[in-house]
Amino acid sequence: MTHATQRQQWLGLIDDATQAGARQQQACQIMGISERTVQRWQTDLHGIDQRSVTHNTPAHTLSCEERRAVLAVANSAEFAHLPPSQIVPLLADQGQYIASESTFYRILRQAGQLAHRRCERPAQARHKPKAVCATQPNQLYSWDISYLPSTVKGQYFYLYIFLDIFSRKIVGWQVYAEESSQNASDVIQDICQRERIGHHQVVLHSDNGSSMKGATMLAMLQTLGIMPSLSRPAVSNDNPYSESAFKTLKYRPDYPLKPFADLTAARDWAEKLVQWYNYEHRHSGIQFVTPAQRHDGLDRDIIKKRLAVYAAARQARPQRWSGKVRNWQFVDEVHLNPTKNQSVSGANTQEIRMQKAA
Repeated sequence: MTHATQRQQWLGLIDDATQAGARQQQACQIMGISERTVQRWQTDLHGIDQRSVTHNTPAHTLSCEERRAVLAVANSAEFAHLPPSQIVPLLADQGQYIASESTFYRILRQAGQLAHRRCERPAQARHKPKAVCATQPNQLYSWDISYLPSTVKGQYFYLYIFLDIFSRKIVGWQVYAEESSQNASDVIQDICQRERIGHHQVVLHSDNGSSMKGATMLAMLQTLGIMPSLSRPAVSNDNPYSESAFKTLKYRPDYPLKPFADLTAARDWAEKLVQWYNYEHRHSGIQFVTPAQRHDGLDRDIIKKRLAVYAAARQARPQRWSGKVRNWQFVDEVHLNPTKNQSVSGANTQEIRMQKAA
C-alpha cells in the first residue's frame, strides 16, 4: 500500500507532465502505475486507501461443526484405514452425504492427516555401522558379489570376493551360477582354513543383501567365531573397499567386451584377474605396494627403501627440492566407516579396535 505523502508526490509529477503537454497515459507508464490508480488517488481527498479489505465468505464454506464432523467420520473406527475415495461411496451406500471427496481431502490435509492414517510400524532409524579399525592382516574383511554377464539374456554369473581391508588382498574368491548364502559360507570356510583364522579374530563386513544375512551364512560365521557387520540398506558408502575393488577389476583393459560363454570361462578370467590384483597391482591406499606384499608384511621394508632413495636423491641435488620429500609414511591403521569427528589416525575411542593376534 502506497503512503499518502508518496501519492501526493507522484500526483504532482503527473500533473506537471500533463500541464506540459504530455498525455496522462504515457506519464503513468513512465511512473509504473495505472491510470485507474491515479484516478482513485485523485478522488481520495483524505489520502486514505478506500479499497475494501473485507473478504466475503463463500456461501458453500463449511462451518466449524461441519469440519469437525468430517474429521470425526474420517477418524472413526469404521473409516480410519480408508482414503476419502473409499469413504465417500461407503457413506452414499449408507444414505449419508457429509461432504465431497475433494472436501474430505482438503480438510484432512489442513489437519495434517493426509498420509497413511492406519496403524503402521513406525519407520526405524538406520544407524551407521560401528567404526572398525584394523592394524594388521586377518582382522577385518569385507565382501560383496558382482554380476558377470553371460551369453543368455537376463542370466548372470556371480563373482564372490572377500577382501582383507588392511592389506587390500583378495583372500578368497569364487564364481558361481547362482547367488546364495550357502556359496558364501563355503568361501569363508575355505578362507579360514587357509589363513588359519581363530575364533573372535575377524570382523566380516558386507552390505545388506539376502546372501549376506542369510541363515546359512550367519550360522557359518557363528561356527567360525567371526563377527558379522552389515551396511545400511541401499547405502553403498558403508562398504567402500569392496565397491572400489570391483571398480578396479572391471575397469581393467583386459575386461572382456563380450559376455562369458560359460562358468569355466568366467572362472578362468577371475583367476587371472585376482592374480594380477594381489601380486602386480600397486594399490594407492597402501602406499603403492601390492596387496600380497602388505599381507605378507613386506611393505614396511619396501617403503623404507623408497624413503632412502628419495633422501639420497635430495642430498645429491638439493637445489631440486623446495620442500620435503614425498610422503612414504607407513599406513599403520585402516578404518572402516569412521565417525565424522574421527581423524584418519584413529583418535576416536568409541571405535571397535581389533586386538593383535597373539
